[in-house]
Amino acid sequence: MNYDNMLAGIFCSRPNRFIAFVKIEDQVQTCHVKNTGRCRELLIPGAVVYVQKSDNPARKTKYSVIGVKKGKRIINIDSQAPNRAVSEWLLKGGLLNDITLLKSEKTYGSSRFDFYIETRKEKIYMEVKGVTLEDNGIVLFPDAPTERGVKHIKELCRCRQEGFLAYLIFVVQMKDVLYFKPNDFTDPEFGEALREAAELGVHILAVDCEVTMNGMEIRDEVPVIL
Repeated sequence: MNYDNMLAGIFCSRPNRFIAFVKIEDQVQTCHVKNTGRCRELLIPGAVVYVQKSDNPARKTKYSVIGVKKGKRIINIDSQAPNRAVSEWLLKGGLLNDITLLKSEKTYGSSRFDFYIETRKEKIYMEVKGVTLEDNGIVLFPDAPTERGVKHIKELCRCRQEGFLAYLIFVVQMKDVLYFKPNDFTDPEFGEALREAAELGVHILAVDCEVTMNGMEIRDEVPVIL
C-alpha cells in the first residue's frame, strides 16, 4: 500500500489524541493523528514524523500524521494501514493460496471482524491488530487496556468452537524486530485471553512490514511468544 503527497516534519506536541502540532517547512501545522493510541514512546518532541497532505478543502486539518522515525527505523502509526496491508497480502496469496471469497467488516455474534474468508475447504474469520509498541526489538500489544480487544478474542474462540477457522493477525508496523508478545504488564486480561484462544485453536500470527515514508507492505512472519 502506498501514500501520495508525503512530507517530513518535526513533531512538536500532541494536545489530545486526535491532533498534533508538527513543524513542516518552517511552519507549525495542526495535523490529524491517524492513531488514537498513546504512542508516547514515539511522538516525542523533536521526532521526525511523516505526514500526508490532503487537497480536500472541506477538511479541518490539511495534514495527517502517518509515520514516525524511531532510531534507524520508520514506524507506521496509521491505524487504518494494517487492514489495507492485510487485504493486499491476502489477495497476493500471502497466507492462503485458494481464496474464493474475501469480505471486510463481517458481523459475527456481537462483534464485527475485519475479514471473512472462504477457501475451497474452509470458512474463516479474521481479526487484525496493528502493533506500534517496540522495546529493544520486542514488539507488544496492546499499548493501553483494551476491552474491545478481549471481546474480539472471545468471539474468535466462539467461531472456532462452532467449526470455523479463526485467525488473529498482529501486523507489526515496522521491520527488524525479534519477536511479538502480549503486553501483560499493561493488559493482563488481554494476554490471558490470547493464551486461551491459542489453546482452543485460534491461529495467532504476527507479521512485520517494510515501511517507508511513502508506504507499508507485509513481509515476514515474526515469532510469537505467549
